[in-house]
Amino acid sequence: MKRTVPLIITFVVGTVLILSVFIPPMENLGENFTLFFDIIAVFAFFLGGGNLVRVHFQKISRKSDDFQFSFVTLIGFFVMLSAGLFKIGNPGDIASSVTADGSLFNTIYQSVFVPLSSTMYALLAFFVASASYRAFRAKNREATWLLIAAFIILLGSTPFGTMLTSWVPESWSIFHIPNLAVWLMSSPNLAGQRAIIIGIGLGVVSISLRLILGLERTYLGDDSA
Repeated sequence: MKRTVPLIITFVVGTVLILSVFIPPMENLGENFTLFFDIIAVFAFFLGGGNLVRVHFQKISRKSDDFQFSFVTLIGFFVMLSAGLFKIGNPGDIASSVTADGSLFNTIYQSVFVPLSSTMYALLAFFVASASYRAFRAKNREATWLLIAAFIILLGSTPFGTMLTSWVPESWSIFHIPNLAVWLMSSPNLAGQRAIIIGIGLGVVSISLRLILGLERTYLGDDSA
């Protein structure tokens, strides 16, 4: 029974949401189901927060590797939670926005989280450069074409690329590196992106049908439970 009920709910909700797209009288029903999803998502946030606290408390109690970082995580979690729930420092009343200027929540976010995010993105640039170097090595024909296309696009974004092919007559303007870079992005690249999007769409349809029909049951947990 504990597996039958979730399967029935999944089938009914999935079927209604699909029909609400194609049958106008059922649009309101689909919107109502979406509201229920928002309500469930709120409880998921509570479960996620509780699981975060539980996991890091366990790491601290067991003194696992790098358990000191768990202290930082829990302190940050509880400080931000308190600042948001109790509207500490908010210029308005308890109903005012947590992001109001002067609030503790907004101050911590702007002074701590935003700089840390910028630092992380700055560090990611080195990992991207390293991955690009490994990916663009001309090991085979496909990698060679990828390297040439990347080189043209990079040159097309610089004044040097414009200067390099400035001697090409206007009748052959397609061979100007900036124009060639635009063509690569708007034709081969766009075609590849659309093929990937179509593949993703087919995958979404496939897994959705498996969920609705009860063929995919991994979300129910282990069968032996």
